[in-house]
Amino acid sequence: MSTLDEARTVARFLHALSGGAGVRRKAAARELARRDPLDANELVGELITLARGGWAPASCVLSDFMAALAQEAEHIPHVEALRRLAHVQSLDTVADLFAQGPAKKEMDADAAARADATAFSQSLGHLKQQARLTRDPDTLSRLATVSDPSVLRNVLINPRLTEDLVVRIAARRPARPEPLIEIWKSPRWSVRHDVRRALVFNPYLPPEIGAKIVPLLSSTDLREVVSSTTLHPALREQARRLLTSAGDERQVPDSPAPVRRTGPHGLD
Repeated sequence: MSTLDEARTVARFLHALSGGAGVRRKAAARELARRDPLDANELVGELITLARGGWAPASCVLSDFMAALAQEAEHIPHVEALRRLAHVQSLDTVADLFAQGPAKKEMDADAAARADATAFSQSLGHLKQQARLTRDPDTLSRLATVSDPSVLRNVLINPRLTEDLVVRIAARRPARPEPLIEIWKSPRWSVRHDVRRALVFNPYLPPEIGAKIVPLLSSTDLREVVSSTTLHPALREQARRLLTSAGDERQVPDSPAPVRRTGPHGLD
């Protein structure tokens, strides 16, 4: 069976699984863990190609593999080898997934904590409970600004939460990375297109997370990423590569500035 045929088989299997995103994420991690690193990289590369080609099962499960690479890394014994060997295999779209380094912009943790203390006098436990249970949209909106990720984790499971508010949280600047990562981990909200866009276009999101969302975006979104002057160079280059790999170089806009790859992870 060719690598492409195998990728189709894996995509169909995961796509048919019941139990939600968490079940599929763990199944994706098992698929990566049971293969040798070279085969695992080829599988991910083929899934990216199939998804970019518009094949629905691959488009669906690609997000599960992206989540598995980060959230289930401890269950993938050779995850560090994937990072290294993707370059050796010249699988650039796979190597791009392992971007590292600081976000384009960073908010000081002490400044965030002081802002929380100024805005909220209640204990952390009270804030978490309120975030989970409040029925008041204004209170929910205020609690969504807390930088402590445990508070936002409870906001994200509040049944009164709307997609519009999640998008606003994901786009908020300045922001600490931890709350943004909580949104990306949310099985309920991370599958929403507008939420993914807001996260990727937030310069406070760490590139290691952004790099796993970029392949899930539409071609229109990717062109905007390439043209952005506020995003990390690694994400712009990743978006450019994905557009080029789709076979129509006419759709790739000029970068706002040259991107120079100087290390194994494609960071300036």
